[in-house]
Amino acid sequence: MTDLNDLVRPDRYPRSSRYDPAWLLDLDMGPNPLWLLEDLAGDLDLRPGMRILDLGSGKGATSVFLAREYGARVVAADLWIAPEDAAAVFAEAGVSDQVEAVRAEAHALPFEEESFDAIVSVDAFEYFGTADSYLPYLLRFLRPGGQLAVATPAMTQETRELGAIPSHIKDVVGWEAIAWHTAEWWRFQWAITELVDVTSARLQQDAWRDWLLWVQACAAHQPDGRDANQPVIDMLTTDGGEYLSFALVTARKK
Repeated sequence: MTDLNDLVRPDRYPRSSRYDPAWLLDLDMGPNPLWLLEDLAGDLDLRPGMRILDLGSGKGATSVFLAREYGARVVAADLWIAPEDAAAVFAEAGVSDQVEAVRAEAHALPFEEESFDAIVSVDAFEYFGTADSYLPYLLRFLRPGGQLAVATPAMTQETRELGAIPSHIKDVVGWEAIAWHTAEWWRFQWAITELVDVTSARLQQDAWRDWLLWVQACAAHQPDGRDANQPVIDMLTTDGGEYLSFALVTARKK
């Protein structure tokens, strides 16, 4: 059984370790988003007062983190979470004056052009951002020189190169894994537009182990957690890091 204290890892994630793991599990919509964001932020230049779009913000943990840790003014945009529910999270966390919750579909964003200093997306971009036309669309909302940062499930090899989705992955997530690209795929996908300078594109170190630790904690501490998470545990254990990872990709708008 994974103890909640196993999710406190100050040696690797010092900022994230200041947050209550039980609080994070209550906001679960994917593998520990604060670990991903803290790692991703190491490739960014985030400063107090920046206006940041947290795209696919889920129940709000990443928006709280951006506001608290970097002094940002955050717009938390998500399609599936009601703004009033996210706003309650922000109020409890004491960041209501810094974070605004908005319901938004990623292909019809209700914002003024060039109105953000940075756009961040943690464990969401795979659902809406892989089309060739999406990056040019999204950049309309980013100021010149603004930063774009994405953490997204990844493969160590492209499915096209493998010729099929590995069976242990396909059995759990099906076609969804087609959108889990390599870091180099993302580098090329963004750089070829000549609209951004890609500043980093890498696989997170031991991402599959972090992912496994998270779902083991979910299985142990959430209602019906074992039934919901055992297939993912089995997938990650079988994979052992051979194919599954997370890509961390950052860029600046030209």
